[in-house]
Amino acid sequence: MRVTENWYLLLGAVLFCVGAFGLLVRRNPLVMFMCVELMLNAVTLTFVAFSRALDDVGGQTVVFFVLVVAAAEVVVGLGIIVAIMRRRPGATADDIALLKG
Repeated sequence: MRVTENWYLLLGAVLFCVGAFGLLVRRNPLVMFMCVELMLNAVTLTFVAFSRALDDVGGQTVVFFVLVVAAAEVVVGLGIIVAIMRRRPGATADDIALLKG
């Protein structure tokens, strides 16, 4: 059985849906953050699949920038979320909305 681009696109769609569902359902900020990361990886997989299907390097270039943005997001976002979770172990997304600048 040969794995075609359609399989990668289907996998990307499934991963994106799982991430979106988790983001909408869960209230734990850390889990919500992981769901956003899952959605970003699904989009990355889709870009790579289209890049391969269209034989264009542009999609892979976009993936490089997405990975850089995701790494920066992890550094800043995860630091904030871990700091909040240390202060309030049972914090939810509603508690994060109360942050003051």
